[in-house]
Amino acid sequence: MKAIVVTDQAAGTAGMKLAERPEPSAAINDVIVEVHASGYVPTEVEWPSTWTDRAARDRAPSILGHELAGVVTALGYGTTGLSVGQRVFGISDWHRDGTLTEQVAIEARNLAPLPGDVDFTVGASLPISGLTAWQGLFDHGRLRAGQRVLAHGAAGAVGTIVTQLAREAGAYVIGTGRAADRQKALDFGAHEFVDLENDALEDVGGVDLVFDVIGGDIQKRSAGLIRAGGTLVSVVGPPEARPTDGLAVDFVVESDRRQLCEIVQRVRDGRLRTNIANVATLDDAVAALNPTERITGKTIIRVRP
Repeated sequence: MKAIVVTDQAAGTAGMKLAERPEPSAAINDVIVEVHASGYVPTEVEWPSTWTDRAARDRAPSILGHELAGVVTALGYGTTGLSVGQRVFGISDWHRDGTLTEQVAIEARNLAPLPGDVDFTVGASLPISGLTAWQGLFDHGRLRAGQRVLAHGAAGAVGTIVTQLAREAGAYVIGTGRAADRQKALDFGAHEFVDLENDALEDVGGVDLVFDVIGGDIQKRSAGLIRAGGTLVSVVGPPEARPTDGLAVDFVVESDRRQLCEIVQRVRDGRLRTNIANVATLDDAVAALNPTERITGKTIIRVRP
């Protein structure tokens, strides 16, 4: 089967290539999924799990991608909850071969049913961005109606979902980014927008939750804006700065079937829009995943028409 693989950690994304790989077999509690569409996170080649398994053994060549939408074609021993022929979407294990391929073995618990009225391309854009936003806001940020949220990267794949979910929950959302991101962030629901290159971040005043996808100096300055009892939520590693009287949390997104179902239902009824910037075929994936220009939004690889 065809797959996008990496073999040389030093080469980074430049080492990405289309190659033939053996078809996977289903382990206990696995399913085999025929992949129709796959997402990709640009930092994957920097993750230790891309290069070693849970026992720290080298696992290159590694297949990239960890979110997908597709159809179940086989069940492993003991697998329950899913059936052959079922449409599904979800996240694959970080330490196993990924989803930028024609077939993938994945634990059934990491998948949720994909309703028939949701396109595979849309389905593949939801798992990592959607769950990251959901868990950051509600599990870790403890967001409540009436609070003020500072959403960094508000025009990006995660930021646009953060904005929509926070606004639906009754929060006031201040989005940030570059000047070119302003209209997109506002279109996805931000009440205000701060141009981090030209506006004064401190002018936004106190906030209850900072959702940080940037780190560094912006994170440090943001921590100073958090009100007593507020939370800094980071997805870029342990926070370098902490609120004076609040919490600082960093987390790695986890698969959650119930949350995936909540997210896709919001897509179905129009409460949530995905942010897909580009769609390419598996044959064109290497070029699509190494863009020469900055894009804001997900690149989705459509494996099957």
